[in-house]
Amino acid sequence: MTFKGVLFDFSGTLFRIESAGSWLRAVLDEAGVAVPPDKVRRYAMRLAVAGALPGGSSPERVPPDLAGLWATRDESAGRHRAAYTGLARQVELPSPVLYDALYDRHMTPDAWRPYTDAAEVLGTLRREGIGIAVVSNIGWDLRPVFRAHGLDAFVDAYVLSYEHGIQKPDVRLFRAACEQLGQDPHDVLMVGDDREADGGAAELGCSVHFVDHLPVEERPSGLRPVIALAGRGPLR
Repeated sequence: MTFKGVLFDFSGTLFRIESAGSWLRAVLDEAGVAVPPDKVRRYAMRLAVAGALPGGSSPERVPPDLAGLWATRDESAGRHRAAYTGLARQVELPSPVLYDALYDRHMTPDAWRPYTDAAEVLGTLRREGIGIAVVSNIGWDLRPVFRAHGLDAFVDAYVLSYEHGIQKPDVRLFRAACEQLGQDPHDVLMVGDDREADGGAAELGCSVHFVDHLPVEERPSGLRPVIALAGRGPLR
């Protein structure tokens, strides 16, 4: 089948967030807070276990007082910040200013790396005239990340949960993306790493392809099959 449009998830699909250690070290350096390397590692591990790094590991346990907020965190910018800073506060850090600083850090282009084959795949689809939209459960504007890494020119539309007040797997988010591309959902492929959230596109009639949520170094060519799936080249 030849698709006329492809929808891509953001985190874990096109881009990967930095490690918890890199995230924490950058914030400590910026804030001028001196922490011995062994303590940095321990703090980073605890933050990762708490699920405080957006795009990183899911929380091993969500505190009851954050459960409702966590379930709807991607519906608004305020809820997203409150959920993740709330999880971070489960870890006692050396300064209270670090919690919001950590959240702010994850929104910067430096905190993200595109997967190695992202530009190749997006560029190939674009040259073949296939519409491309990014559909993300997120609480902030990721467009600057795409611009900073040179991928914005390949994207025709961004459909971000916090801008619509709904989150995947709600079919309304996928419908909005298809409408922005001007395509029937049956002519659209959704590519993501979350079987529950991204799999919601199937209910609308989109085909769905999943990639593995892995570090950049461990997934050098995970997106390339999308070219063949879109009917634009051989499977590699």
